[in-house]
Amino acid sequence: MIEREALKTVILDQREYVQNISFIHRLTDKSLIRGREIAVISGIRRCGKSTFLHEIRLKNAESDYYINFDDERLIHFTVDDFQKLHELFIELFGKQSTFYFDEIQNITGWERFVRRLHETGNKVYVTGSNASMLSKELGTHLTGRYIQYELYPFSFKEFLKFNNVAYNNEDLLTTSGRSTLKRWFNEYFKWGGFPEYLKNKNREYLKSLYESILYRDVLVRNKLSNEKEVLEIMYYLSSNMARLISYNRLKNIIGVKNPTTVKNYLDYLQNSYLVFLVNKFDHSLKKQLLNPKKAYLIDIAMANELGFHSTEDNGYLLENLVYLELLRRRKEVYYHKNKYECDFLIREKNRIVEAIQVTWDMDNSKTREREINGLLKTMDLFNLEQGLILSAHSTEDIEIKNKRIRVRPAWQWMLQVDPVKSDA
Repeated sequence: MIEREALKTVILDQREYVQNISFIHRLTDKSLIRGREIAVISGIRRCGKSTFLHEIRLKNAESDYYINFDDERLIHFTVDDFQKLHELFIELFGKQSTFYFDEIQNITGWERFVRRLHETGNKVYVTGSNASMLSKELGTHLTGRYIQYELYPFSFKEFLKFNNVAYNNEDLLTTSGRSTLKRWFNEYFKWGGFPEYLKNKNREYLKSLYESILYRDVLVRNKLSNEKEVLEIMYYLSSNMARLISYNRLKNIIGVKNPTTVKNYLDYLQNSYLVFLVNKFDHSLKKQLLNPKKAYLIDIAMANELGFHSTEDNGYLLENLVYLELLRRRKEVYYHKNKYECDFLIREKNRIVEAIQVTWDMDNSKTREREINGLLKTMDLFNLEQGLILSAHSTEDIEIKNKRIRVRPAWQWMLQVDPVKSDA
């Protein structure tokens, strides 16, 4: 329980702080604002969820009922205090019907109060940093009542906005425009997309952020005692992003007896949004689960900070950036591997609709042959007439056996709404 006056102080202090926040416009799903459903915004810590929530508040007529539960003064706040909070909101700001709850997963039982608000005609926005916890609580008590939006660190488009870099469609074609955008992409490739890190470029901030996520959202939340094993897994994944991994191989690397332990660690890391695992495509769900996975990290700068990389890893780092962009576009992603490999398959309505390869350089003849052959075999297998190769800088159109392969710079693809279709 929390004292009424202490809670009132927190509300007013936070109100004063958020009024001074500056932000860039993030790409918004309009249904978050227009619909009656509970709006759930989830993502890794410090990716901009709170700022995104304030952006939404400014678009709404009612914006006062806001509180951030990631505040040490609210450590004793319990589900019983929600009624007290509601009464204070009315006392301070008058009667309103729109609520904004930041980092709500810190309060056990929050979903019951949110459900009551929803059922009495209120609009509720919540943010949270744990995918599994939110899914469990939403699925149990709020089924059919919410819409979920996952937020990630800045995309390349948002990175340009952050740096006040304006561009238009002509800039994608002219020598000057392309060169300027490529230069900024090189910066993005180096610094990643965490907003606060981009302001100060302080490596200690990135290290501190990682440790906060690892300890608070992985170790403490899941009551894990063997810190060393989790750190070793993160170091391995950070150094081997976009490569194939298996539970048994990781088991041997970190020295645990049971692959289930590794699976649990990876689940916890995924729930915190630090790591993403991609399945090999198979019509059999069982085979999907048994096959090796490909691992990607939430941010390229964090991956560079945590792992070991050389310039030969640039292709893998680029692949990681492409994967994150596919997540932002709400794509269902798999990889394919038989004799040849295809980095990404996109599935829509139980059908593979896109095949994408990622490579740093198409100038090397062996690389070129491998990427084209892998893509062609995949296109044949899934009856696709066209495919896409994303590279650091190449632009080319290839026609082979009535198949069309477009080679495009990854930065250009990231600046287009739907480059596969718009290029056709």
